[in-house]
Amino acid sequence: MNSLKSDISPDVAAAKRPDVVSEPGGTRQEVRCAVRFPLSLPVVVTTGTEEWAALTRNISASGVLFELNLKLPRGMVIDFSLRMPGVVLGTTNDVLVHCTGRVVRCSLSKDQFLAAATIDDYQFVEQ
Repeated sequence: MNSLKSDISPDVAAAKRPDVVSEPGGTRQEVRCAVRFPLSLPVVVTTGTEEWAALTRNISASGVLFELNLKLPRGMVIDFSLRMPGVVLGTTNDVLVHCTGRVVRCSLSKDQFLAAATIDDYQFVEQ
């Protein structure tokens, strides 16, 4: 697992995460619905009237991991916009994507918070 600070035992943490499966003998295996791409992109995260700058650590078709300066509560509905590089998408131009999702977990790692969020809906913005 990664080096997130947590006061929950690894077994309890794995039991609360649907993406971790316990196998006989106590070993754990991560199960993902989509491939994660390690992309570091600037992002603006909003909730109604509040707005924060963040940086992505990785992105998949179903979720994103943000690095930011504050803790977001689990379950919070968020909107975020990011500019996907054309090279990653196989297009000639970068594409601005507006997404809506919800925070599934948020933990402190060193001096930054890491917030994992689903991507429940997205819209490509014409360039």
